[in-house]
Amino acid sequence: MSVATYRLGDLPLESGEILRDAQITYAMHGQLAPDRRNVVLCPTFFGGDHTGYDWLIGSGRPLDTDRYCVVVPGLFGNGFSSSPSNHPSGSRFPAISSRDNVVAQHRLVTEELGAAELALVTGWSMGAMHAYQWAVSYPQLVARLAPICGSATTSEATRVFLSALGSALRGDGPAKRRLRAAARVFAGWAASHEFWAERLYRELGFVDRDAYLTGFWDAFFTSRDVDDLLVMVSTWERSDVGATRGYGGSVRTALEAVRADTVLLPGLRDQCFAPQDEAATARIVPSSTLSVIPGVWGHLAGSGATAADRDFVAGALGRLLERTRAVAERP
Repeated sequence: MSVATYRLGDLPLESGEILRDAQITYAMHGQLAPDRRNVVLCPTFFGGDHTGYDWLIGSGRPLDTDRYCVVVPGLFGNGFSSSPSNHPSGSRFPAISSRDNVVAQHRLVTEELGAAELALVTGWSMGAMHAYQWAVSYPQLVARLAPICGSATTSEATRVFLSALGSALRGDGPAKRRLRAAARVFAGWAASHEFWAERLYRELGFVDRDAYLTGFWDAFFTSRDVDDLLVMVSTWERSDVGATRGYGGSVRTALEAVRADTVLLPGLRDQCFAPQDEAATARIVPSSTLSVIPGVWGHLAGSGATAADRDFVAGALGRLLERTRAVAERP
């Protein structure tokens, strides 16, 4: 694996603002093929960095680096790519849309890497939302699409969750206190009722609920920056493929434009991205199948937290990569 930074210069944003001296930090695994059609793109998730998909990547793994060049670009606000914590604008950092991220990533893969096609775009959570945006913004470039525990647009229920998350981050008191409050908000949405009732956090090595909340959720959030996370909350809130230029504000029209061979991988008990919404999306996207991750781990099902979930996701991605592009030439 190599980690590099691609400097974009001054990046015009959808809002009309400009992100000065913008940059993307990304990881690259494997080698580009001579025809430059073996790139797999995995946008990062909420608060995630370029190591977040390591469980999927490597020789003999689903994203096999003997065959594919796997690129993991950090979203703006993740603390590595341009973010309030590393940018002169600080807390005045401009609002970022999913399309802003994808435009920047498109420059990375076409200008810097020279990719002729993306063999697959996949990601978990916010990474899945950006995968959808890729397939809508650049339908002829994306050969295969696999959103994991995500959606094409932010639902009303998820907006309630994000409102609570943002309120916790903007609250009173020291940053660490606000980050811990936000951690508890996310913890309540990330797993199902059954996960808590069956105390499945013990499978992660935690002896009780408090140990899990402190050792997993508090540890994750308190290692992040408040303003960075607020940028990502804002991006998540405004994610909507229907708002892409050329689709007249219609999510259906945008999804009908997807030309990728697609498998949708929602989690059965996901509260952040309801599986029934993905079932509806699967009925719209051409050449798509729905493959629901079973079990009670909710949103965490797509993160590789358990062996069963890892095997399920790995199998789905492997089968997708073995298929030919089904709808590439459709008008």
